[in-house]
Amino acid sequence: MNWQGVKAIYAFEMERTRRTLMQSIIGPVISTSLYFVVFGAAIGSRIQQVDGISYGAFIVPGLVMLSLLTNSISNASFGIYFPKFTGTIYELLSAPISMFEALLGYVGAAATKSLILGAIILATAGFFVPLQIAHPFLMALFLLLTCISFSLFGFIIGIWANNFEKLQLIPLLIVTPLVFLGGSFYSASMLSPFWQTVTLFNPVLYLISGFRWSFYEISDVSVGVSLAMVLVFLTACLLIVSWIFRTGYHIKK
Repeated sequence: MNWQGVKAIYAFEMERTRRTLMQSIIGPVISTSLYFVVFGAAIGSRIQQVDGISYGAFIVPGLVMLSLLTNSISNASFGIYFPKFTGTIYELLSAPISMFEALLGYVGAAATKSLILGAIILATAGFFVPLQIAHPFLMALFLLLTCISFSLFGFIIGIWANNFEKLQLIPLLIVTPLVFLGGSFYSASMLSPFWQTVTLFNPVLYLISGFRWSFYEISDVSVGVSLAMVLVFLTACLLIVSWIFRTGYHIKK
């Protein structure tokens, strides 16, 4: 294992975050704060509580997941796509480092940035609403698995994309709508029976539900099912990445 090569890629990606601090950290924190202000003031004045939790506190897990998913995907996808775009991917391929080691560097950096962002957003949320975390270990586990899983997913998107439009296609048209419709700002129990059934087909619901349970011990689905769904998604991403490495899909062709 070429740990020096992994460290070099990881350090380069983390340094890129420092150079784009406004876009990588400050921007998402400001956006999340605006969600608290808008949804907390506008909707919170009409919905006082959801399952015994104040509405402002109820939406915290959903907002954290919204930021984690979008930023994990964008960080990892741009990290591997940009070398393809500039042609420096060939320097990486000719270097004494395997694609698995490159994956560790890119995905590790993307997941680290998302974890830092998630911690900052949680700290910011404490200024708006009183937070309680019933199961901090489980919360940290959900954070870690989500960051790694969606960083892998972003890596796959970065390999698949051959232009900047494709790079944004899945996050904007698929992931973001699924997050908004996955119980970020409401409980599935508030929906009619038909739409409750439809919502169960949204994979993001299981992420947000399990993450919310670690805070308040309330969820739309079993926390065990939520954790299993995260592991299934992580396994699927690993299998796809393994196939990419074996075939050289959009890397060596």
